[in-house]
Amino acid sequence: MENAVIITGARVALNSQESSPLNIHVHGGRIARLTVSGKVRSSEAVSLQGFLVLPGLINAHDHLEFSLFPRLGRKAYPNATAWAQDIYRPADSPVREQLTLPKSVRLFWGGIKNLINGVTSVCHHNPYYADVFNWRFPVRVIKRFGWAHSISFSGDFDDKFRRTPSHWPFIIHAAEGTDEAAHTEVRRLENANVLAPNTLLVHGVAIRPEEIPMLTQRGVSLVWCPTSNLFMLGRTISSELLTSNLPIALGTDSALTAEGDLINEIQVACRYVGIQRIYDMLTRHAAAMLRLSRGEGTIREGALADLLIVRDHHQTPAEALFNLQPELVLIGGRVKLISLPLAERLKLTNTWFMHRITVKGRGEWLIDCDVPRLKTPVGPILGTSFELARQKVA
Repeated sequence: MENAVIITGARVALNSQESSPLNIHVHGGRIARLTVSGKVRSSEAVSLQGFLVLPGLINAHDHLEFSLFPRLGRKAYPNATAWAQDIYRPADSPVREQLTLPKSVRLFWGGIKNLINGVTSVCHHNPYYADVFNWRFPVRVIKRFGWAHSISFSGDFDDKFRRTPSHWPFIIHAAEGTDEAAHTEVRRLENANVLAPNTLLVHGVAIRPEEIPMLTQRGVSLVWCPTSNLFMLGRTISSELLTSNLPIALGTDSALTAEGDLINEIQVACRYVGIQRIYDMLTRHAAAMLRLSRGEGTIREGALADLLIVRDHHQTPAEALFNLQPELVLIGGRVKLISLPLAERLKLTNTWFMHRITVKGRGEWLIDCDVPRLKTPVGPILGTSFELARQKVA
């Protein structure tokens, strides 16, 4: 499957609840046209009868280089600073061994973790490594945003906010705790004039219900990482926040605290909100909050051809997130992941650049990534059967 292709025979998601049988004409990495489904006489046509096409998912918060790490710490801490002080032992095992792996290798495994979950764009809350996050990286890594780690660990957070262009998001961990120190952070951000329409607060567990109207008035958004919150703090954001008008996206946070990957986050988030809301958190809402302007999170003419294809079980697009099993992922019209049965069905021959990967509990695919090269440094340090976000890589 090349950059110019016509996807035929599949149902195509229009939103969380609706879909339609459409042909998707992909050219130059974008969706050139959407046409009424029907037989297409073209060498570029690829039949995906029996499949459902979704927009590629957007992970609004990750720390990619920690995806091979185990969970660290104990339940539950009063705030994120207390957790960090407890687990920061770089000279001790298992952190010592993990840090001997080159950061580029660890970042790539973080990209793979996202790809096998159907993610096509991820927001990495750490420095942007241009020499790593290129076209060979498994997924798109969002580049245009400003960030500070947190109030506690970034004393110049207000200066970083002022240096961020207003049309870029500014992202900061905030109110990540249950104690008074965490509860004061929203007020401190407000006093520093950091709460604005481009501000994304990550976590927000300590946000008080009476602060929600002010945050809504300021146009602030929130990134929700439920499994990380539950492990580190013993609870997640309030029902008042979840039922408010505050825009919310979903993120995985890092494997240091999260239960696993995005599939785990979806499963846990379903305990609190409906699957339709979660679909929007991973698509159009995340795209709007992160100021993505090339059609990410949608399937429409002119948008990037970032697509997630799953088997069609007559489910709604949102219901496809239950027990998510990606069969094909396109990023910019290029095949980045394909299941072995689908590759055989499509009789793909030009797969010399793809390598097999098996992740227990998730699946087996060919992916556009040099898996053997990435396994080589990991095996001697973490063992031949190591874990990626708590899923064993075979």
